[in-house]
Order: sequence, then structure tokens, then C-alpha cells
Amino acid sequence: MIKTTSSAIRLLVTGGAGFIGSALIRHLIRSSEVSILNIDKLTYAGNLESLSEIDTEPRYRFVQADITDRATLSALFDTERPTGIIHLAAESHVDRSIDGPSDFIQTNIVGTYTLLEVARAYWMELAESDKSRFRLLHVSTDEVFGSLSSSGYFTEETAYHPNSPYSASKAASDHLVRAWHHTFGLPIVITNCSNNYGPYQFPEKLIPLIILNALEGKPLPVYGEGKNIRDWIYVDDHADALWTVFQRGGIGETYVIGGGNEKTNLEVVESICDWVDEMTPKLSRGRRRSLIRFVTDRPGHDFRYAIDAGKIRSKLGWRPSESFETGLRKTVNWYLTNSRWIERVRDGTYRERLGLGTQVPPSSPR
Repeated sequence: MIKTTSSAIRLLVTGGAGFIGSALIRHLIRSSEVSILNIDKLTYAGNLESLSEIDTEPRYRFVQADITDRATLSALFDTERPTGIIHLAAESHVDRSIDGPSDFIQTNIVGTYTLLEVARAYWMELAESDKSRFRLLHVSTDEVFGSLSSSGYFTEETAYHPNSPYSASKAASDHLVRAWHHTFGLPIVITNCSNNYGPYQFPEKLIPLIILNALEGKPLPVYGEGKNIRDWIYVDDHADALWTVFQRGGIGETYVIGGGNEKTNLEVVESICDWVDEMTPKLSRGRRRSLIRFVTDRPGHDFRYAIDAGKIRSKLGWRPSESFETGLRKTVNWYLTNSRWIERVRDGTYRERLGLGTQVPPSSPR
């Protein structure tokens, strides 16, 4: 059991070995007195090396477990007696959801349902003072809202319109969390965040993939014409926002989180090329922008995501610290100086061209 006092915040974090989860845990251990139990299944993108700097901290403990395993979750709740949950465990890559939706349904929907039921049973047995203190923060994505045209922004009032298996599974999990609050009274808060980037991100995602390919002089794949737009947020800013919402967000409320950095995919790739050119020796054949290659677009590729983060700014006083330029420079520099981490996670899976929708689904039972 984690060493703690009865009055301390004891957090159960699901998916804490993932990109955002590990950033959140590093942030909390460095900046607060919170104690953390990290539960992660350690699928391909879960990496405990992202937590190596704090893995001997007495306020931190890791357990490998699947959130669909109700018996294990119940036992951990009974042992650790958490005062709150931050739920990040999810399959999260759109292209993988196109080629293999089943894992997304199982983890994102069934896993969230299982966690909610275990949390509800635990919460109902708490003393009134502990019951009023308990809360569950469900971390979701802006992709549940679908696609924007060239104008407008996602807000907490935007209707759901998911367009990929991934976003549909996250939308379902959001609805489950909200229903467990309204039906059973479980104290929850929900966040929907824009695209994250920063250190320790698995190399199949756009920014780390482009950085590593640019360093090695490999082609830089860009979907379609590169005109699709995303709002980017530095992962440490997102971690800070999550902790702000967990501590001060209203029960039953939703907060959308964004960095205010709308960029086309082509602009992102070109910026990475320029930073890599500035920070490393140039290629013998010229600037790295020459490596850009436009490839077949993703099926159903949403055109634009953009966040109006006015609610979290006005109600909770949160603002991002990094601009896209400062955050991207930090990110490129991190990948330049952490080759050991990179080599240990590059097992080849991210090199697949995922998301073409050409994989044959499993045969139906006979």
C-alpha cells in the first residue's frame, strides 16, 4: 500500500503509463503531496520508462491490471482506499481503431463501465465525510464532437457527432460517465481535450513520427493535402489543466481544454522540419521540407477541430503556459536528447501504415 496519511489525497490513475497519464503523474509527484496508484494494462503504447524519474517515490505505486477486470479493480479499491480517480485508460489511435475496432470497444466502453460500477460500489460504502470528498475525473477527447468547418469552435454545449470507431467509443464512455452521475449520483467531472504533443509520446503519433523521420532523413508522410486542422496543446499544460479540474471543477460539469493553437497538418510538419534543420546538421540534399510526401488520406478524416476554452479560463483560472512554438521547440529538443528512450520503444509496430480500412474483420462465429 502507498505510504500516506488519512487526510492526504489518494489518487487512483488509470492509464498512467501512457503519454498523457505519465505526464500527469510526473506533474503531480513533482508539484503536490498527492499519493498515486497507477493502474495500466501496458499495451503497446504503455511505457513505464516514461515514469522512471519517480518510480522509487514512496507516494507512487504501479500495478499492471486491465480495467475490464472487475475483481482486480475491486481488490485495489479495498486496499488503497482512494479519495479520487482520474480515468485516462483508453485505446486512443484513430488509425488503429479503423483497422481493429474491437479493442477500442472493449477498453473504452466495457472498461469504463466496469470502472464506474466498481467506483460506485466503493463510493456508496464510504462514510459521509469521505463520500462528499470523492470524485471521478473522466478524461476524454474533442474528437467526440465530430468535425468543424472553417469557422466555429467546440464548447461544452457542442452536440456529439463522432466519426471514427475511436471517437465513437470515447463518446460512449462519456455518456456512461454522465449517466452514472445523473442516475446514481456518482460524483464525476468530464474533460474533452484537443491534440496533445510533447516528450515521451509514442512514435506512431504525428509529431514524434515526423521528428524521428526528419532526423533520419526518411519521407515525411502527410495525409491528403495536409489541410486538416487541429488545435494543439503541450502535454504538461494538459496535465496542469486536469489537476485544476480535479481539484476545483464542479461535480457533473464538463470542461473543454485546448491550447489555442490551430495549425494545419502541413504547417505542423513544416515547423518540425525547420526546427530540426536549425538544431541539427542539415541533410546533404537540402532542407528537410523536401522530405514531405502527401499520402492517401485517412477514411472519414475530420477536417477541423478547434476549442473554445473560455469556461475553464473564466471559472477555474486555467491558461496554457506554452505557445505552439515554445512547446514544439522543447519537444524536438527532447527527442534529440533522449535516444535511449526512443530506441527502447521502437519495436516496429508504429511503422505500419494504419487506418486504410483494408484489414479484414474477424469471421463471425459459426
